[in-house]
Amino acid sequence: MEDPRVGGQNTKATEAQFMAQLKAAFEQLPNEIPIYMFISKGGDDIFAQTNRQIIRAFRDLSAKITFREFYTDHDLAKKWEISHSPTLLIAPERYSIRWIGAPMGEEGRTFLETLLLVGSGSGHLSEESKKIIQRIDSPRNVKVFVSPTCPYCPQEALNGVQAAIENPEMVSLEIVDIQASPDLANQYGAHSVPQAFANDVQIGMGAQSQEIFCASLLKLEAQTVFIPEVDAELVENDVVIVGGGPAGLTAGIYAVRSGLTAAIIERDALGGQVATTPIVENYTGFTQVGGKNLVDIMVSHALQYTQIFQGEDVLEIVPGENPGDPIVVQTSRRKFRTRAVLLATGATHRHLGVPGETRLSGKGVSYCSTCDGPLFVGKKVIMAGGGNSAVTEALHLHHMGVEVTLVHRRDKLRAQDVLVKSLKDAGVPILWNTEIREIQGENSVEKVVLFNTQTGETATLATDGVFIAIGYTPAVTLAEKAGVEITPDGYIRHERHRTNIPGIYSAGDVEGGYKQIVTAAGQGAEASMVLFEDLINPYWQKKEKG
Repeated sequence: MEDPRVGGQNTKATEAQFMAQLKAAFEQLPNEIPIYMFISKGGDDIFAQTNRQIIRAFRDLSAKITFREFYTDHDLAKKWEISHSPTLLIAPERYSIRWIGAPMGEEGRTFLETLLLVGSGSGHLSEESKKIIQRIDSPRNVKVFVSPTCPYCPQEALNGVQAAIENPEMVSLEIVDIQASPDLANQYGAHSVPQAFANDVQIGMGAQSQEIFCASLLKLEAQTVFIPEVDAELVENDVVIVGGGPAGLTAGIYAVRSGLTAAIIERDALGGQVATTPIVENYTGFTQVGGKNLVDIMVSHALQYTQIFQGEDVLEIVPGENPGDPIVVQTSRRKFRTRAVLLATGATHRHLGVPGETRLSGKGVSYCSTCDGPLFVGKKVIMAGGGNSAVTEALHLHHMGVEVTLVHRRDKLRAQDVLVKSLKDAGVPILWNTEIREIQGENSVEKVVLFNTQTGETATLATDGVFIAIGYTPAVTLAEKAGVEITPDGYIRHERHRTNIPGIYSAGDVEGGYKQIVTAAGQGAEASMVLFEDLINPYWQKKEKG
């Protein structure tokens, strides 16, 4: 019989090993890491208390970390122009990096990496990013708005940290927790995270790749594409997987287990839609599991087998002249030459397409309750949709303390019965046969115009936010550019995951079918096994002989 103590002992051993590695990493750093916290008198709140606990834990690992605390009326507060409580300053004599709030939740990773970067004295930017940051010759005052529940925020916050360390004379950074400073979030209309501003100009909404962030910072305008000035590092392997969701991560595992060399490229947060799903129910092995927790498990598993290139945008896929010739994949950082490409690009949130939606996106219009829900606690919001995603997110908002109303254009929900029952038990109101025709507001969402499809009546409803969960649009732009055939419904046309182009395959939501995590993972595994068989015994050669 297995000793039940073994699991706990293994966990403790792993934690001890991690702490030992972390301690060794801090000891190797060449620079001291002084941290100052400023709080107002009477402002000893949960954020200040959390800061003390986190920083003391790090101090136990290294004497290079020092911590001092002052009130906001101290001379040092005046020197460094402290205006919010609590505010953390990290090595303020060398860099202008401040944290308004506390590094809770997802932002714990950001704080740890910030300390390591400050201690090393290097931003550890790519060569392309360094060139861009070094060209900045006038001040850039950066604000990155984050929340503890947002899995995309650490990437954007670290972009700011790296820039501030690389060019400390010109780049200053404030990481703003929207829960700790809702006044700043409201001032900038940052009702969705992450968002980045430089000199009060928005330069990024959502997590950006390192190079695109740096280019946006240089130009003081949000950039969407970054083209390297010179060819990046060349990587040669058997298969390049585009997309780091369940299909892509699983495909990477099965490709390498088959004996292939593989690389996964993901421009955004790993896990895709799963990373922002509050609760995942009935994924095999889990009755319930947090979406981000499930993603962490998948990513940790995949990393045991394959390389993952996160934060890179695939710009182009160029098939070889003849079937079987190498395929070239150009990203925002490097070039890949590979024998096969698997497109697991998933699907993106579908928009309502009504007036005000685009203009107020990130200013009350949101597609992620996990990321943006905390800002609306105690406020009124609308959830648009009637499927599993809409009901799940409505329940998440409700339990968070948001006053949510579901708006559905039909007279019956399409969600699973167990979710419908939970919604009813929670007492979440539903507006049936109702469509959102317009979202109104000056600087943020103030009200919506609703249309009743049965009565033909139009009405206005005051609300602080509009969350949208009405389905997804398959991400096929890259596939179309490469010449892959698309179905009339907009998905990749395939036969056993083979597209019309030999050597290019597909898997997951981009193929259509059931939008379930377990089916996406299964398709990723199957696609990898199909392409492995094809690389050994190419089906296109059989067609040529026939």
